[in-house]
Amino acid sequence: MTLDDATPETEEASSVAPEIVDSQDELEAQVVVVEEVTELSPSEIVNQLEPVSADNLRSAVEAILMITDVPISIMAIATALERPVTEIRDAINSLKTDYDGEEGETPRGFELREVGGGWRMYVRADYDWAVKMFVANENPTKLSQAALETLAVIAYKQPISRGQIASIRAVNVDSVVRTLHSRGLITELYTDSESGAIHYGTAPLLLEVLGINSLDELPLISPYLPDANSNFDAV
Repeated sequence: MTLDDATPETEEASSVAPEIVDSQDELEAQVVVVEEVTELSPSEIVNQLEPVSADNLRSAVEAILMITDVPISIMAIATALERPVTEIRDAINSLKTDYDGEEGETPRGFELREVGGGWRMYVRADYDWAVKMFVANENPTKLSQAALETLAVIAYKQPISRGQIASIRAVNVDSVVRTLHSRGLITELYTDSESGAIHYGTAPLLLEVLGINSLDELPLISPYLPDANSNFDAV
């Protein structure tokens, strides 16, 4: 093949090359844009996507309240969303009004409560029966291993909060505690005035199920634990 024969191919290749370069330049430009966006704060990203309004701020507050398992303060929400405290307070009051049906609507099955200086979602007391029926129908007879372990912790360490139980078991125990409470095996003893944490203890039904008259008849388990946990039997 002569040099002249190769010229058309060379010219064709050179005509394609600029397109490849342009594509690479465009890709690099897109990467730069993505990197710039990822450096923005959550609120700045929201501001770029759509205008901030009372509706989407309220929804953002609602989303945070939905996932927290402890009361969260207005200041903490305001800091997370980078919005004024007054706007967060108004959003919470609006949500509470909506949930409680104060504008003629039917109250929701859940409610917002202010406890321990913070806010959290709770099942509305009027619908505790529905939750109990659901849990009982899911597994009416047998408790899971996780539920049995949690029940043992409560029996030996009561009064005890969910956070303390979670610390001992090193897992989240919210759903398990709800199950035990709905089965009537544990009861709420009191709520800490500072933290808002509910402290639990065993219910009389547990004694009936175990066939004992008091918690003093529970077997000692300290001999089976490391020395550091030798006081675990203390109630």
